[in-house]
Amino acid sequence: MIAIKTLCAQCGMGCGVRAMTGLGEDDARRVIIEGDRIHPANMGWLCPRGEALATDTRLDGRLLHPLLGRKRIGRERAIAHAARRLTDIIAQHGPFSVALHVAGDLPTEDYFAANKLMKGFIGSAHIDVPWHDISTRTQIAAFGEDVMPASGEDVDGADLIVAIGAGVLRRHPMLARRVAAAREARGAQLVIVDPDPDARLLPADFHLAPAPGSVATLLGGLLLRLHDAQSLDRAFLAQHVRVPDGYWEALRPGHDLWSVSGITGLPIGTIREFQDLFAGAPRTVTISDPDAGEGDAPTAAAILALHLAIGRIGQPGAAPFALPGAPNAMGARDVGCMATALAAHRDFSADALASVSRFWSSHNVVSAPGLSGDALRQAINDGAIKALLLLGDAPATLLDAMPDHRPFTLFAGDRFDPAMADRIDLALPMPGPLEREGTITSADRLISRQRRVFALPGEARPGWWIMTHIARAMGWRDAFHYEQAADLYREHARLSVYQGEGRLLNLRRHAPLSNPAYQELTPWRWGEVPFDGGHFPTADGRARLVRFWD
Repeated sequence: MIAIKTLCAQCGMGCGVRAMTGLGEDDARRVIIEGDRIHPANMGWLCPRGEALATDTRLDGRLLHPLLGRKRIGRERAIAHAARRLTDIIAQHGPFSVALHVAGDLPTEDYFAANKLMKGFIGSAHIDVPWHDISTRTQIAAFGEDVMPASGEDVDGADLIVAIGAGVLRRHPMLARRVAAAREARGAQLVIVDPDPDARLLPADFHLAPAPGSVATLLGGLLLRLHDAQSLDRAFLAQHVRVPDGYWEALRPGHDLWSVSGITGLPIGTIREFQDLFAGAPRTVTISDPDAGEGDAPTAAAILALHLAIGRIGQPGAAPFALPGAPNAMGARDVGCMATALAAHRDFSADALASVSRFWSSHNVVSAPGLSGDALRQAINDGAIKALLLLGDAPATLLDAMPDHRPFTLFAGDRFDPAMADRIDLALPMPGPLEREGTITSADRLISRQRRVFALPGEARPGWWIMTHIARAMGWRDAFHYEQAADLYREHARLSVYQGEGRLLNLRRHAPLSNPAYQELTPWRWGEVPFDGGHFPTADGRARLVRFWD
């Protein structure tokens, strides 16, 4: 029997698992899954979703060989066909006619290769992802960089835990377990803010059920109350936060106690009790998942404004904790595999473009954000997108948006529904969850190794391999020299620190990582304690108190 340490990768918590194989020659894909007792994300505990990894290992329904339409073809021919079609489309319609969709559970190395090909060499930033980018936008606006301030250990050490939406605990069972442990071991109090009556089924010290769409108003009222009660951290604000002129005067209308009660539908006494509870807890963690379906930007921005105004950030047990919208959304965000970022926490400024162009030795680097979500679907429907690459999955929202004269569509993934065959021109097989090799970054910036448990079936190859070989066939062999996942990880690490003064994303320690060290990589968290001492990655070193109301 062989025990392999890998990851669950079913949500953003990044729990470690031990997969035991070699249990008998009668079934080579039989596996026993248990929690990794020394992984810091879960310390051996595993939720039902993680345990279910052992039940879906069969190859029935898997895509095992390349398909051109419905016809099986060789892998080399498939790569050559993809490169030829993309080259012709770019020559005829330009780089902005190409778009990419990525799944949310791929290794970071897949995202790096895909982002480099799209933005660095094809020259398009049209990248669609299966999550909203609310937390990215709000954190950049407030902190100057897309950095998650919290960690799981902050939950363990909090006095007060505020969950914005019960769903954030239901969707992340390991997080819910840590919250329960903090309540039992330290007497931490839990407040659940959710208009859904079913939220009361979850045990909590205090339930708040504001009217739908009014959570930002509730938090705005809390912020105003703290201001008027002289409960803000005035020294922290003065030294480390830039507050726009007239901010507090503009906040006042609609956020006094009576207005908040009218808008949220909550009794004044209930609102006061919540405000007093929040004000009296020196270590507070506010948990949310704004990138999930019910998230909204005003609420996400209000949470950050609250923590900045009272100085509960950059210290143990006190931070906003916005869970990502997909298992490895953090890895994708760190490499820039999304429409609104360039690479490695860089925007599309002139300096960033020049830096990335030099690093990648490319003159084709895209100079502006691309389309995603509804805007990309509209572009597909309008016929502006002539080539669509689907890496990891093929969402119906994109396939259903296709016009009669649909774009050339390449799908790379592990599962292939025959019903998709009429809308997929070329299909390439990729590894399943227990066949992947690379790294995953959890919600709290913890990078862990995902290791292959089963050999690659059929002609399946990793996403980075597929992107690399298409790029080579398109003439960019020197830039896509990768032979293993470790090559991409090292380049990701080097790019994170290349002319990167001021950014918190810093993987310098792994830029020279050897192949054996990559194989044995143990979980580590970049950024340590972000914003420790009130230092923020902005031009003046100060955070911004952002307006979140109309």
